[in-house]
Amino acid sequence: MATSFIDKARIYCRAGKGGNGAVAFHREKYVAAGGPDGGDGGNGGNVVLVVDDNMSTLMDFRYKRRYIAENGMDGQGSRKYGKKGSDLTIRVPRGTVVRDFETNEIIKDMSDSEPFILCRGGKGGWGNTHFATPTRQVPRFAKSGLEGEEHDVVLELKLLADVGLIGFPNVGKSTLLSVVSKARPKIANYHFTTLYPNLGVVYVDEGVSFVMADIPGIIEGAADGAGLGHDFLRHIDRCRLLVHVVDVSGSEGRDPVADFDAINEELRQYSPELATRAQIVVANKTDIMEDDSLLEALRAHVEQFGYPLFALSAASHTGTRELTLKIAEKLSTLPPVIVYEPEYVKRMPVIDASEPLDITVDDNTYLVEGKWLQRLMSNINFSDHESRMYFDKMLRDHGVFAQLEAMGIQDGDIVSMYNLEFEYQR
Repeated sequence: MATSFIDKARIYCRAGKGGNGAVAFHREKYVAAGGPDGGDGGNGGNVVLVVDDNMSTLMDFRYKRRYIAENGMDGQGSRKYGKKGSDLTIRVPRGTVVRDFETNEIIKDMSDSEPFILCRGGKGGWGNTHFATPTRQVPRFAKSGLEGEEHDVVLELKLLADVGLIGFPNVGKSTLLSVVSKARPKIANYHFTTLYPNLGVVYVDEGVSFVMADIPGIIEGAADGAGLGHDFLRHIDRCRLLVHVVDVSGSEGRDPVADFDAINEELRQYSPELATRAQIVVANKTDIMEDDSLLEALRAHVEQFGYPLFALSAASHTGTRELTLKIAEKLSTLPPVIVYEPEYVKRMPVIDASEPLDITVDDNTYLVEGKWLQRLMSNINFSDHESRMYFDKMLRDHGVFAQLEAMGIQDGDIVSMYNLEFEYQR
């Protein structure tokens, strides 16, 4: 059974948790007080997206939807740091747009060749070596590692083609692509032969080439979800030039002018910007044309919009060379393929702080831990002033400072929260 083209997939990704720090003390013969030597936990592995040009669909994501990177290893004695968790690499086709599932905002357009870290691993917890001070020489505590980032995302494939072939089903788009490039799409004399886009590289001359995509047949109502068009209109988004193929043979009793207008109307409904994209109109199947007036009516109609028209027969290879030369000439004047800019703004998560924190005291150091605090700190950038202010507000709003004061904390005492230590000041 033939598999359908998959151009959209939802996946859940989570980076690895940081390893826990170790509580250990140096013990050596003839050394009376070796001091703390617990090592830090290793950072969790990242989830990394990488472009793979050997992939052409998102089929791999149909059955596997959860991607979780490796956790960092715990620290050990003798100041041995835990091993970092291995990064999890997810390969995607070039042109994949990564969107946040909840907001639909673009996180990344995977059109370049640079790896992209989608989820960063959690920081490893500090071993008790970090907590030794002149007044606290025997710290008997270490810190847990932080949770890694997580994202629920939608992968959406938008083909990176310079030229998009558009038109009704069975007008000869696949045949034209097979003639002008080395692509070998399935071709037959029935509607919806093409169930997924085909790409071909068209070589025009020394150093002159372009990528052409045969987009599955658009029908009336495609912008509203009819036929295949709704699923595949997005693939025209990146095309700099549209080649609009129209059947002028009259063999199926179709009106070329009506067909031309119907397809353009679907483009307008889908995207007004797309409808303004440059077009070249191809009057195809002239070798079996029954009525010359159909061609002339189409020519007069498209010239009103300023579009050039090429009459040809893809099946007999007549006029195809002239068309490719014109396409190459037109592309040289058009801007490069669209790259989608990120729109995503990282938002602080909604924290359920109903669960009480665990606060213990060790030699004037107040150790604060808890699930919600750990999750909050995993999302705070402590080098950013606004993030620090948000963190401070969350602690005040949820009574953390009030609880510390009730326990007797004094100015100058140390508050220790995972990989953060600070002197308390009222």
